Amino acid sequence: MRQIFLDTETTGLYHAQGHRIIEVAAVEVVNRRLTKQHFHYYLNPEREIDQGAQEVHGISLEFLQDKPRFADIAKELIAFIADAELIMHNAPFDVGFLNCEFGLIEHQPVEEVVAKVTDTLKIAKEMRPGQRNSLDALCRHFGIDNSRRTLHGALLDAELLADVYMAMTRGQDSLMMELDRPHKEINTGTSPVIQQALPIQLASAAEVEAHQAYLTTLAKSGDCLWQTLETASNLEKAEN
Repeated sequence: MRQIFLDTETTGLYHAQGHRIIEVAAVEVVNRRLTKQHFHYYLNPEREIDQGAQEVHGISLEFLQDKPRFADIAKELIAFIADAELIMHNAPFDVGFLNCEFGLIEHQPVEEVVAKVTDTLKIAKEMRPGQRNSLDALCRHFGIDNSRRTLHGALLDAELLADVYMAMTRGQDSLMMELDRPHKEINTGTSPVIQQALPIQLASAAEVEAHQAYLTTLAKSGDCLWQTLETASNLEKAEN
């Protein structure tokens, strides 16, 4: 399945208050490798940008004046994400804004366009409970270079998110290969160990004699269960 890593920048925090998407970017991953296919647009929101939001992404309304509207790029975006697994960090935020924009052009919600929606923030919280799980924090944790991320930008953030997701799910492919492989090997977590029959080492005559002497000494202090069972077994063999 194609995986699409998507990020948005917006005029504010809440689409219910009429805020709009001003940047949308998505990158394609196939077989856990980034392809050269990506989607990226700045958008004219036809409204003011909150000061707090502009401080986060650095995008001004003046810069966006000659950019297309969401309606102008909607068909291209839908074609790019269709039938893929759509992966986002804090997916409810991006999905909420996308569905708001889709609603304005009377299009079906994003959940009906893609095969699956995955939230990497939810995955990170399950892996690292009680820790900071922002994109920057996860980049630091997994050793991913995010030095270019001086401001939030949808395209760079989508690319970094793809790297973070690959790091978080690194062991899954090898696990599935182990599950599919005929189990002639045991996975010890280091190197495979080949199963083989264990050798049987019989006791020597001296060892048998020493064992019998020990049982005789043990029997002097009371009943010796081993000798009792051995006697019963010998009687059964004699009767047969």
